[in-house]
Amino acid sequence: MVPTALPSPRERILQAALALLESGGVEAVSTRAVSAAAAVQPPTIYRQFGDMQGLLNAVAITGFAAYLRTKTALAPLNDPVEELREGWKIHVGFGLAHPHLYTLMTATPRLSAESPAALEAAAMLRALIQRVAEAGRLAVSVERAAIMVHAAALGLTLSLLGSQGAQEGTRTSDGWLPDQMLEAVLNVVLTPEPRAGGEPGQRSQAAAHAVSLAALLPKLSPVSFSEAEQVLLTEWLRRIM
Repeated sequence: MVPTALPSPRERILQAALALLESGGVEAVSTRAVSAAAAVQPPTIYRQFGDMQGLLNAVAITGFAAYLRTKTALAPLNDPVEELREGWKIHVGFGLAHPHLYTLMTATPRLSAESPAALEAAAMLRALIQRVAEAGRLAVSVERAAIMVHAAALGLTLSLLGSQGAQEGTRTSDGWLPDQMLEAVLNVVLTPEPRAGGEPGQRSQAAAHAVSLAALLPKLSPVSFSEAEQVLLTEWLRRIM
């Protein structure tokens, strides 16, 4: 029988700090509490992470990895707009389920640029919005839509966590605020769905076609445009968006 490898001191420290954070917030993650929970001497924490802030940063990066796992668990949908809605729900739901961890993750924007999981999650959002553009449903550029959707989800989640449901209607069980915030953002970044007996306006049609063509240009290879011509065409399309 092969003996099971015990977790390393670093892993035990990380897991202990994460458990303390989830149950009691940042204030609960003290040197004494972590060393006792991880069964290590306090100097081990500093050898592994430099200082307590280094430990908290590592916990936040662990949180980004956990968030990415929830995103990748979502099966792709045929309708990218519906998949975007599901991704929004996952984002807000993760934050509400892990309030202290989510707050720590978003407290230092630099960590989002350093965590491979955070970068992959951002790339997944952009790729999904690219699919929305290719389907002809995007009214703004892919980059602008990605920024707006992420910023809105982040701000809403932090607002809900800050209120702790104290204001009527903000609890997730009531549902109206996350849903209405999502629809407000989608009303800006998406073109209207064609209604029975009606057609979208010419302006929104032109914007959708421009966004879709701009999104598809990199895939139209080889094309009969020089690099300078492609830059010029992209600039013209952006004026229509």
